[in-house]
Amino acid sequence: MFKTPKSLRLHIGIFGRRNAGKSSILNALVRQQVSIVSDVPGTTTDPVEKVMELKPIGPVVFIDTAGIDDTGELGRSRIKKTTQVIERTELAILVTDGWQSYEAELLKLFKTHNIPVVVAANKSDVREDNELETAARNAGCKFIVTTSIAKMQGIDDLRTTLAHATPQEFMTTPPVLGDLIKPDDLVVLVTPIDIEAPAGRMLLPQVQALRDTLDNNAYCLIVKEHQLAHALASLKKPPALVVTDSQAFEKVSQIVPDEVPLTSFSILFARLKGDLAEFVKGVKSIDSLREGDKVLIAEACTHHPLKDDIGRIKIPRWLQEYTGVKLKIDVVAGRDLPDDLTPYKLIVHCAGCVFNRQQMLSRIEKAQKAKVPITNYGMAISYIHGIFNRAMQPFAKTGFSPVKKK
Repeated sequence: MFKTPKSLRLHIGIFGRRNAGKSSILNALVRQQVSIVSDVPGTTTDPVEKVMELKPIGPVVFIDTAGIDDTGELGRSRIKKTTQVIERTELAILVTDGWQSYEAELLKLFKTHNIPVVVAANKSDVREDNELETAARNAGCKFIVTTSIAKMQGIDDLRTTLAHATPQEFMTTPPVLGDLIKPDDLVVLVTPIDIEAPAGRMLLPQVQALRDTLDNNAYCLIVKEHQLAHALASLKKPPALVVTDSQAFEKVSQIVPDEVPLTSFSILFARLKGDLAEFVKGVKSIDSLREGDKVLIAEACTHHPLKDDIGRIKIPRWLQEYTGVKLKIDVVAGRDLPDDLTPYKLIVHCAGCVFNRQQMLSRIEKAQKAKVPITNYGMAISYIHGIFNRAMQPFAKTGFSPVKKK
């Protein structure tokens, strides 16, 4: 892996009405012809992404969106895709050439999702006053930049302002496991290599756990699950932490001594990308599932279903074996969730390694609004196999108290 994954890049969404200059702003920011520019309203249809290094922020992904004022049946579909982008936006650019109700509505959406916004008051070359900037300021906007693509003015100011508006938590990358270990500790990573593993490389959570271990001046031993017992026996002292693929949780827990801290990549990502406490709360609802209840399995990525697929086969099977009742299981993959979550009694989400944190938190918020418990693959698997308390124990070092299983 030679590039920063999209999930670790700051997601900067570009929003506004048709023909306000969104695509022109993107092309000017990245100094490339990324989006098609035309005088015809509605040229941008699907969201357009561009990854780059934006100093001093670092790795970012810009997302150009369709106009929020699009019309017709196709336009409504474009608007839906635009609003979906908001769910993964961490910093918004609102491009406007005239303050209307659409701008006000976008600001409400940004506020709802706690997204900082930079207003690009565009087309200053054809305006003779500062009414647009004044309207943005009166609407409560803190970051406002006057721009003109025709004269290439304000673009450098816009780059600088984006850095000032970037959420501080993004500038400090949260640890994957660094706060669970000390320098010179040994971390054992159990990484099964099966049909689901990508050829020639490791899964993203495994790579990030390895890098975070090294960044915290500890070191790693990487093994397959059938090599674990031999590897542990060859050590002079026990490892400080063992992290396993959740699918091998039960087998690994039987091999790793009880006094050695054990968790999974999925649970590490539950904390990194989502809300650990909310997932812990949600996992307890497994005990409340009854005959005929609907459960939603949600995956962030899309992949071709394989034999004994974790989301489509294993977790549904384990849930029904544990509860002893027949459940109705729905599976969704990618960025879409059902519009109505209320029919479900539980949502079990993947680790979300291809999502950024904003997108995962948006999904958690949707579940909360629908009053549907949500948990994560690793937590559900450890709970079902009776090792939940043990899997959560490593986080006690950070002050997090594992919840006792009923």
